[in-house]
Amino acid sequence: MKRILYGTIIILVVSVGTFFTYKLFQKSESLVEKQKGSLRIIWAEMKVSDALQELVNDFTNETGIQIEVVQEPWATFQTVFFEEMKKKGESYDMVGGDSQWLGLGATKGYYVELTALIKEFGIDKSMSAIANSLYSEYPIGSGHYWAIPLNGDALSFAYRRDLFEDPIEKRNFEAKYGYPLDIPGTWEQFRDISEFFHRPEDNLFGNSLWSSLDYDGTTMAVETLIWGWGGELGNYQTHEVNNLLNSDKSIKALEFYKQLYKYHSPDYQEVYFESLDAFIKGKVAMAMTYYAVNPTLDDPKLNPHSSVTGYFTSPRGPERKVTALAGQGLSIISYTRKKELCLEFIKWFVREDVQEKWAKLGGLSCNANVMDSEMFMKIAPYNKGFSESMKFVKDFWAVPEYVELLSISQKYWNGYLTSDDLTAKEVMNTIAKEWEMVFDEAGYYKE
Repeated sequence: MKRILYGTIIILVVSVGTFFTYKLFQKSESLVEKQKGSLRIIWAEMKVSDALQELVNDFTNETGIQIEVVQEPWATFQTVFFEEMKKKGESYDMVGGDSQWLGLGATKGYYVELTALIKEFGIDKSMSAIANSLYSEYPIGSGHYWAIPLNGDALSFAYRRDLFEDPIEKRNFEAKYGYPLDIPGTWEQFRDISEFFHRPEDNLFGNSLWSSLDYDGTTMAVETLIWGWGGELGNYQTHEVNNLLNSDKSIKALEFYKQLYKYHSPDYQEVYFESLDAFIKGKVAMAMTYYAVNPTLDDPKLNPHSSVTGYFTSPRGPERKVTALAGQGLSIISYTRKKELCLEFIKWFVREDVQEKWAKLGGLSCNANVMDSEMFMKIAPYNKGFSESMKFVKDFWAVPEYVELLSISQKYWNGYLTSDDLTAKEVMNTIAKEWEMVFDEAGYYKE
């Protein structure tokens, strides 16, 4: 009987939202002909945001509607956006919001429901199924959509091909570990390679892994190993956490991540995006990254090692191969007075020819045909890994309370990595208890 009342409220809210969105969609065709103007999309500051600004010039040429992509630094993006929503501001018309924001955006009334549009134009068929589910749908499995996939992304890795392919290094590695040096297929191999290249006396270190308190840095890394070890963050339907997050499998995954963490550069402790700086400066053999920020590593003006930089997907854990979802969906903000123009833009953006252009400009398209095409694989050296990764991604809690949940995991997982005050078991038990307190206070466990 758990969560029946809560679930009924959610269903009622999304059903009403569907009705009004359908009415809006019905009249958008006629209204958009009468309205010309400009739209503002707020998104995080990164190279792919520059690519979107270039792409929308085509939309302006076709429709006369100007679009500005407002880029906010990652450190302030979430705060700036939600502060604007709290005051029902009209500074922006659309947002490239993180997948984790879906529950909050839907239930707080920040996002316009797009179910009618998505069904009418077959967006749920043209975009990959997993992208539709994780970037667009809330609640999971409900068939209600609040965004379209804007830019797919997932955790990935960069490595120094010149080190990995050096004959002497290869010979010495195989002599020590008993198997050939190559990109790591498992986390155990990742540990061996990190240990092998960890040479503080030469100012070279094994890896640069996320361990920061900033936003979701540590959580994105740790959850990937938890899933790989066969653990779970919790039950996404019942929201129960105890005996899942703090299972033996999950605890072992956290302990293993701390083993890996000891091979980082002491100059880059508690890092998130700074992990790329360590790689660019030649201090590490491997670095955690995102596909969406890999263009930085592929640019010879920014990375002196770009010509010898390779990329690989998250290694396999003892039980499965999983990687953390990143990326954003595009949502219409409910407070905009230009909803009809926003709908027109979305219908344009999801066209396959536009998605192909998006990919050529550097966007990580989630169009099922585009992301698996030979053309897409040839655009960038990391695109093949992205396409593969999108087949085995999982996401953090995309519930309205995700901020509270995230702050808890960030605090304790960062503390575990950077000190020896608590054991992995104590940390997992504490997070499980505090997460369930958050869910309980939010009414998820009401009979």
